This record gives sequence, C-alpha cells and structure tokens, in this order.
Amino acid sequence: MNGVLIFFQNILSEPAFLMGLIAFVGLLALKTPGHKVLTGTLGPILGYLMLAAGAGVIQANLAPLATLIEQGFGITGVVPNNEAVTSVAQKILGVETMSILIVGLLLNLFFARFTRFKYIFLTGHHSFFMACLLSAVLGAIGFEGVALVLLGGFFLGAWSAISPAIGQKYTLKVTDGDEIAMGHFGSLGYYLAAWIGTKVGKDSRSTEELQISDKWSFLRNTTISTGIVMVIFYIIGVVACLIRNPQVVEELANGKNPLIFAIISGLTFAVGVSVVYAGVRMILADLIPAFQGIATKLIPNAVPAVDCAVFFPYAPTAVIIGFAFSFLGGLVGMFVLGALGGVLIIPGMVPHFFCGATAGIFGNATGGRKGAILGSFVNGLFLAFLPATLLPVLGKLGFANTTFGDFDFGLIGILLGRTGESAGAIGIYIIAAVLAVVLVLPSVLTKSKEALNNIVEEEE
Repeated sequence: MNGVLIFFQNILSEPAFLMGLIAFVGLLALKTPGHKVLTGTLGPILGYLMLAAGAGVIQANLAPLATLIEQGFGITGVVPNNEAVTSVAQKILGVETMSILIVGLLLNLFFARFTRFKYIFLTGHHSFFMACLLSAVLGAIGFEGVALVLLGGFFLGAWSAISPAIGQKYTLKVTDGDEIAMGHFGSLGYYLAAWIGTKVGKDSRSTEELQISDKWSFLRNTTISTGIVMVIFYIIGVVACLIRNPQVVEELANGKNPLIFAIISGLTFAVGVSVVYAGVRMILADLIPAFQGIATKLIPNAVPAVDCAVFFPYAPTAVIIGFAFSFLGGLVGMFVLGALGGVLIIPGMVPHFFCGATAGIFGNATGGRKGAILGSFVNGLFLAFLPATLLPVLGKLGFANTTFGDFDFGLIGILLGRTGESAGAIGIYIIAAVLAVVLVLPSVLTKSKEALNNIVEEEE
C-alpha cells in the first residue's frame, strides 16, 4: 500500500506531470489529432522542466549569497525554507502527508466541478508542502488516522480552490485578462501587495515604463539588468565576508578569485531567470489552449492556477524591484524581531526572490512603481513576522529551528495551531465548517456558472 501511495505522491507532487496530464485530458476532450496530443502534452511538461531547471539555477546561486550575507554581516538565526522543514517532517509524517496530498487534489477537482471556485491548482510541489504542514499541525492537535487525512485533505482541496479566487481580479490585471490564476501558497501576500497598490499608487507609472536614455538602453534587456543587479549583490556580500570571515569566501569560491566568483554567480543567476522565462512561454503556449478542453467538456469554465514564476514575464522590471524591496522588508523585520527579543528570522533568498518578485508584479499592476515598492516591502515584513510566529507551533512537533517561508503557510499554520491550542478539535471543525459554507455560498446566491471573480474589470 505504501508503495502505491509513494507512486501517486511522486506523480501528483511533480507539477510537470500534473500539467502534462491536464493538457492530455484537455486535448482528448477536444478530440485533437494524435500527433497534436503528443506535442501538446509534452509542451507543458518540457516547459515546466525548463522552468524548474531555471529555478534550480536560481536557488543554487542564492544559497551562497545567503551565506555571504549571514557570515559577512554577522547575522545568526533561522532561515525559513519550505524544502528543509518538509524533509524533516517527512521522516515523521510521510504516509499522512501523501494521503492528504491525494485527497486534497481530488477534492480540488470536485470543488472546481460542482462549485463556482473553478480553479484547478497545478503547482504540485506547493500542494505537497501544504499537505505536510497540515499533517504536522493537525497531528499535533490530536487528529490521527482517517480523521487526520480527510480533514487535512479537505483543508488542502478547499484552499487550493479558494485562494486563487480571492485575488483573481488582481491576477487579471497582472495578465491583462489572460485566463490563468495564481496557484502558489504565497498568494495572500501578493493580493495584499496589489491592495496596497490601489491605495498608494494613484497616477504612479508602471515599472515597465521606466524612462531610460539610449546609452542605458541595454538595461531594458531583462537578462542583462538582472545579471548586473545580482553581481552588485554578490560583490557586496563577498567584500563584507572578506572583512569578517575570509575563509567562508575561500570555501564558496572553491579556488576562484573572489571577484570572479561574485561576477560568475551573479551572471549565472541571470541565466537561470532567462531559462525560467523561456519555460513559462512554453507552458502557456500549450497548456492554455489544451485547458479549454477541460473548461468546455469536463469542468466547465475551469481556470488553471499556476506557479508564481509564470507571472514574471508580465513585468520583468517589477521582478527585480520586488525582490530588492522584499529583501529590505525582511531585513527590517529581522531587526525589529531582534529588538523585541524574538527569534531572528534571517531573510531567505529563495522566498524573497520568488515571493517578493511576485508581490512587486502585483503591486505594480494596481499601483505602478509605488505599489511595487511598498507592496513588496510589506510582503517582506510578513516573511519575517509570520515564520517567527509559526516557529513555536512547529517547534512543539520536533521541527525546532526550521519553519515554512511563504505567506499562506505561515498564516494557515498559525490559525490552525493557535485554534487547536485554545479550542481543541471543536475549533478546527468550526474552521472546516466555515470553509464549507464559503465554498457553497456563491452557488446559492447566484445562478452563474462562471468561475468566481474571473471577470475583467473595466478601467475607470
């Protein structure tokens, strides 16, 4: 039985397979010729593998940068990392996590078919992370066996359908009406950034309209501008580390000159971003047309909810601004936590790049440059305070000194954990009942069959 669960978990936690499967079913539903089914199925798979390869390059180059900053500026504390906490939890809750993942994905499809939350969550690794969080928190409260799996699966399936709908009006502004949704569990941070943009960004011009003279026009090339920014980040980190702890630089450079190491690392990071963009274009070229088969034949009006990196090409300049100001917010949050005597949450490069960049994109969509700057900065603050608040909940489970990094994980973990502490199982069932009402209510209030909030708003 465990072998079968592991097999399905491996498939369902791989977004490449999940996207390929969705495309395959959609193309069959459209009665597409066989050769086009083959290419249309492989396109999203190869596109996501390309995206993942680019993301891997990005993460591999962010890790030494985090070390340089930590050692160069003498900062010690906890670095939030979804993969790290999941790997620890898997040793304790492996079967429970896999079972919740499968139930959650099936319920997501069920809710998409029979409610107005018609969003199909395609970011499988984030579903896996959420399944791990739910198994850990619910298990600590006292749930076990079938009750744990069904309740955890319900929360996963419900949030996978509800979270894209919450900010779909903002997502449509980001994509200029493209039929995709946000399928990433940092979503509430992005929607918050977009909301902030509506409050501060009146008459603020888009980050993509930055006026650059001809002699600086090369900065319009996203790959080049990203490379230059990251080289500067690396050089600062290397110089600081050489002053305080030169041995660390020697180990990271692995025989290279420190300056050459900084330049190569920054430029390699830019290559990773470029590969991500290419993968995104390949995904959208095949997935969106194939998804129409699902939307018209199997789950009418369904909308694919995709990874946050898919949105990067819509506002490449906002990606860099969002990363920079989210990281700044994380630093401010770290110092505030230190002043208050709390645990230091060291800004994790991976969450601040991916989540901060996306917050910048959403803030820019509603509030231009001001929205991108302030929205991503506030997102960065939350990426410090939420993991710090979640840490005690996870620490009781034996996961001390490791915590989830993204917005939704922190908020949901804190909500369930604190509710369980104060109200026990009854409190958790009340939250589940509220979610059930939220899922059903839109279908009761209106006869519309369209996906909730998936309407392009007219400009005023």
